[in-house]
Amino acid sequence: MKGQEWYQTAEVAEEYDSKRFSDGGRLIDEREKEAVLSAVGPVEDKHVLEIACGTGRFTTMLAQRGADIVGLDISPAMLQEGRKKSHAAGVADHLEFMRGDAARLPFPDDHFETVIAMRFFHLADTPASFLAEMRRVAREQVVFDTFRRFSTRSIYNWLLPMGSRLYARVEIEQLLDGAGLQLAGEEHDFFFPYGLYRQLPDVMANRVRELDEAVIESPVGEYVASVSYWDTRLKE
Repeated sequence: MKGQEWYQTAEVAEEYDSKRFSDGGRLIDEREKEAVLSAVGPVEDKHVLEIACGTGRFTTMLAQRGADIVGLDISPAMLQEGRKKSHAAGVADHLEFMRGDAARLPFPDDHFETVIAMRFFHLADTPASFLAEMRRVAREQVVFDTFRRFSTRSIYNWLLPMGSRLYARVEIEQLLDGAGLQLAGEEHDFFFPYGLYRQLPDVMANRVRELDEAVIESPVGEYVASVSYWDTRLKE
């Protein structure tokens, strides 16, 4: 997994949300949460696993809506931030944070109704093995996002080389087929890469987002989007 040492430092964990999801980054956070809720649907009493939960943005959100959820991450520092967030939201008693390796999930087969992984696959060295492991512990649904190869994200990767993995649609189809998953829904968004939004103050970011949405809603939107959200189900 790329960037593990960087990702697990306390300094990164403490500043993770404020650096990425304040000002213009707030729009990214809102859109990602909207995509998760759209895919997962009603979550009350649903048994959910979030892989690479980080600071618990989605874990806490789903717990607030009644999910029975486990957040798993490799970084103790990130998990500590997640616990703080769940306490502040008043749901610490309704979820569990665990340290673990996404390559070897510590759960039996078919243990969760839904497994989600956001901001994960761009760092995965062996995406097929990770997706197969997610499918193994899922009983019904696997939800994840990817950055798209032929998009403005490729320019961002070139300007700021971090080893992020980009995916063409055919690669996603091959990954799903290999893992025994079938596509149930998909959404594509953000013509402009995330990195731009994080550099903009709120007012300017809102204007850029209006232009962004106009591009995405146009006939070419699906082909120029930099982010894809995939809602998949286990094959019969």
